[in-house]
Amino acid sequence: MEPIQLTNAPIHFILTGGTVDSRYAPDKCTVVPRQHSGIPEYLTKVVGLGKEEIRFTEVCMKDSRDITDKEVDKIKTTIENSSLDHFIISHGTYTLSKTAKYLTTHLKRKDVTVILTGSMIPLNNFYPTDAGFNLGFALAQCINSSPGVFVCIFGKKMLPDQVPNLHT
Repeated sequence: MEPIQLTNAPIHFILTGGTVDSRYAPDKCTVVPRQHSGIPEYLTKVVGLGKEEIRFTEVCMKDSRDITDKEVDKIKTTIENSSLDHFIISHGTYTLSKTAKYLTTHLKRKDVTVILTGSMIPLNNFYPTDAGFNLGFALAQCINSSPGVFVCIFGKKMLPDQVPNLHT
């Protein structure tokens, strides 16, 4: 399959773990973040994006409840130091809006489009899963949105302060 041409400039994916990048751990009877992200392989092999279309930075692979302030600051620094202006952050849903609000307030670059997304069911080895849909929706919104920080999940694009509690 020929690589798909999405935009004139690559999209920078910042990977942090969360359910989207988790695996089932039978000894814990729950999902836990994988050692390394499966999103790059999914986007290149399944979706068909070429390496010239996407860049990846793996900040951490954690449940979002375990992401530290230092790691959130590393996300911000990665965006500020990048030559690119379109970003998608894969993130756990527990603190997705918290990170989005932090970036809205603290990000110095105002020329960037930042989309945070995640899922309730892991991308790999689960069916059905919302992960592929959420990643695709995030890609479409990243390409077609004006600069700003947004959360894209479940087919909705929201400002960080509009995100409802995703866990009850």
